[in-house]
Amino acid sequence: MKLTLVLLALVGCVAAFSVPAPTKVKVADSAFLEKQKFLFEIVYRVEDPLSFEEWIKYGKVLVGDKSHYTTYDVHMEKFWESYKLGALLPKGEFFGALVKTHHKQAWGLFNFFYYAKDFETFKQNVAWARIHANEGMFVYALTLAVIHKPEFEGLIMPQIYEIFPQYFFNSKFVYEAEKFDYDVWSKYIMYEKEYKDILYKDVSEFHDNSYFHTKDWKTWQWWKMMGLGEHWYVEDKFFLRENIAHYTKESKYTEITKGLKKFYMPVDYTRDIDFFNAESKLSYFTEDLGWNAFWYYLNLDYAFFLDGKQFGLEKDRRGEFWIYNVQQILARYYQERLANGFGEIPEYFWYKQVEFGYDPQLIYYNGVGYSYRKNYFEYQTYGKFDMLYQIQNFFDRIYNVLETGYYKTADGVVIDLHKPEAVKFIGNYLQGNVDTYDKYFFNYYYMLCHMYFSDVNYYDFEVFPNIFLNFETMMRDPMFYTFHKKIADVFYRFQYYQAPYTKKDLTYEGFNIKDVSVSKLVTYFDFVDFDATNLLNDKMTFVDGKFVWDKALLARQARLNHKPFNFEFDIVSDKVQKGVVRIFLGPKFDEYGRTIPLKYNAQNFVQIDSFVYPFVAGENTFKRGSKDFTWTAEDRATYTELYKYVQLASEGAYEFPLDLSEPHNAFPDRLVLPRGWEHGMPMQFYFFVSPYAEDYEQFSNFDFTYSAGIGSGTRFVDSKPFGYPFDRSIDEYSYFVPNGFFKDVKIYYQDTFAKYFEKKYANFGEFDYSIEY
Repeated sequence: MKLTLVLLALVGCVAAFSVPAPTKVKVADSAFLEKQKFLFEIVYRVEDPLSFEEWIKYGKVLVGDKSHYTTYDVHMEKFWESYKLGALLPKGEFFGALVKTHHKQAWGLFNFFYYAKDFETFKQNVAWARIHANEGMFVYALTLAVIHKPEFEGLIMPQIYEIFPQYFFNSKFVYEAEKFDYDVWSKYIMYEKEYKDILYKDVSEFHDNSYFHTKDWKTWQWWKMMGLGEHWYVEDKFFLRENIAHYTKESKYTEITKGLKKFYMPVDYTRDIDFFNAESKLSYFTEDLGWNAFWYYLNLDYAFFLDGKQFGLEKDRRGEFWIYNVQQILARYYQERLANGFGEIPEYFWYKQVEFGYDPQLIYYNGVGYSYRKNYFEYQTYGKFDMLYQIQNFFDRIYNVLETGYYKTADGVVIDLHKPEAVKFIGNYLQGNVDTYDKYFFNYYYMLCHMYFSDVNYYDFEVFPNIFLNFETMMRDPMFYTFHKKIADVFYRFQYYQAPYTKKDLTYEGFNIKDVSVSKLVTYFDFVDFDATNLLNDKMTFVDGKFVWDKALLARQARLNHKPFNFEFDIVSDKVQKGVVRIFLGPKFDEYGRTIPLKYNAQNFVQIDSFVYPFVAGENTFKRGSKDFTWTAEDRATYTELYKYVQLASEGAYEFPLDLSEPHNAFPDRLVLPRGWEHGMPMQFYFFVSPYAEDYEQFSNFDFTYSAGIGSGTRFVDSKPFGYPFDRSIDEYSYFVPNGFFKDVKIYYQDTFAKYFEKKYANFGEFDYSIEY
């Protein structure tokens, strides 16, 4: 599998990276494998009681001796007191990372993990928390610790959608998975086979697919087109994924899955029940697992309550990076809206109805369903006016500060907010992180917004599940983009006060882009199997004390993808020099077919790549493919596979390379391009080359093959502002320079389901593994 560095943020997160020459991949030793095995087993079926005797014995007592920690702070003291008083969030209750009362306890638990001096202390605390602490809080704190604890570099946690599938799949699927019983299923499937043999034996008589009798049949419901029911079926096949060749080329893949019973169930997005409103058409994008997991990990990598100096986050320009990712998420979402005939992201107004409601159709693991919002909903009717006024006051104040142009801190320091370098202050304010200068006023405003939208008060403890209270669920709702557009508007206001780049500013003598050819851009829907084994509800089997993972529950889903594409550059350089090549993708027209002026369109461009290239004097012709993007990830190894890999490696069957799985926070490669149209959706690329002149070497202080490098300060390709050269207000004339190049393209959509409803599917009643894209 490709050695992709967990980089940036989103589709274009700025700082794309240049990739150094491959180095020899590090292999896990026995100590590393022990830690990895512990992490995999401690989160297995996390909502059930811990069943691994090896770890149960560690979980009797939380380590209270302060000498076992590098730091013992007030958050740990408060957590310890809450535990002794029986005031911790109970197990089984909904946990919201953005509920203030929950957040404070999670902070204390995280510190018990993070500040542990040795692995034995860490292991005891984690085992204790697995048994005694709230499940959602436990996973949140543990994941944070594994990401940020320096000595855990390279350790893999299962993806959040594998630990808690309930946050990502609709309640119908969750119910089916949790009541799955192999013995009952075996009898059921035997009777069903007899039924199908009769029903479909003369299927050749039906040339018009008239055997479809379901009244609400929809063309995207591929399982119905293939003659499959929306229930479990078993096949001794490989796990579907875009990069399956990476896993099947070695014999060890077949070895680890030998004897594994794999059960599949079709699962769609929330479209499959009803169109709640027009926005439901975009659910394939807004509810994509990789899209939502990306935002989750971004907000763990740069968690708002972690000190920038202590954790090194200020080295990565944490606030600027966060708000830039918000802008890029909105730009990518807008591109998908255009692909579906929608226009601008709706504006959010405090006292106006939210036109589009949302029903997540999710159910928490305690059985309580997530609250939904009806169409034309009025938030102010909640009556939490004190909370509303605080949020409004924040926006009023930050706009006033930007208009004034300076900010005076409590200790008398004056910050000029009309200078480009002030972006770090604006970014920290907008994220609401602890590095803000005015901690009293700006801190926690972001959390307050989400509590307001979720109808949660300051001191509420036991709350109803709401998607706005956790990072991994909030991007499902179109309201997320509406509100974050309001946050991004503050960022755009800051950019408005920056003097536009002149043509002289953007012209770099010595570079001339003569041409860039782009291969055909094609998107389509393919299939992927997501590991939902954590929902399994049967007995765990142990042989000689070793856990036997003999069943895997897989959610099979159709999702947006694109075919590989490449660029061929023809660039002239007047000397031998290094240059940074940036590639942006943006729309050409709005929903009415009108050309969007660059002045307004710049914020709709997504940076899909940036890299350092060693130019020679004269003409340089080279290719760059979508597979070369270093901030994206293809499909990751599943939880089931990774656990079996660790087991075999622990037994000495083979070596465990640290880059076995794709990084946790890389952006999904499949979502780089919007859906497009069958006749071609007009889009445009902008290519820009600037000299490389940095005094640091990228990746110099971490191993990019398996580490994200959070807090390293060397993640990004250079120190230019994120989004450069679109990081200021725009004078369109200035961007037509020799080292800049616009290219009109079209993105085509290929309907992979057409053959099922236009023609007879010969193997009706079986999944089509022969499907070609």
